[in-house]
Amino acid sequence: VQLVESGGGLVQPGGSLRLSCAASGFSFNTFAVGWVRQAPGKGREGVACISASNGPLFYADSVKGRFTISRDSATKTVYLHMSDLKSEDTAVYFCAAHNTCGGLMPEPRGYYSSGRGTQVTVSA
Repeated sequence: VQLVESGGGLVQPGGSLRLSCAASGFSFNTFAVGWVRQAPGKGREGVACISASNGPLFYADSVKGRFTISRDSATKTVYLHMSDLKSEDTAVYFCAAHNTCGGLMPEPRGYYSSGRGTQVTVSA
């Protein structure tokens, strides 16, 4: 399983970013994929997940209405569009895959991840 994130950066509060994740090495359509983040000094938390074959979506309460997850089966890419960003969204964001979204949210466990992540910093 290979998951490569991109798209992080520095953004002002209220701004937007789109994260991308290129997936390979597994049957993309049969796995749930999502995003997990880790803020400084905190544990990892599931942010958003989309079930296999464009099934149900799940979001952490803290990002509902602001973040949108999507997947493109043709290019095996997962996206996280983040808007109205807040300072508390500052974290390293990891793309993740699991058999079900239950393995990613609310507490991620036993999931595939690149381990590298992409840094998102929200600051004025």
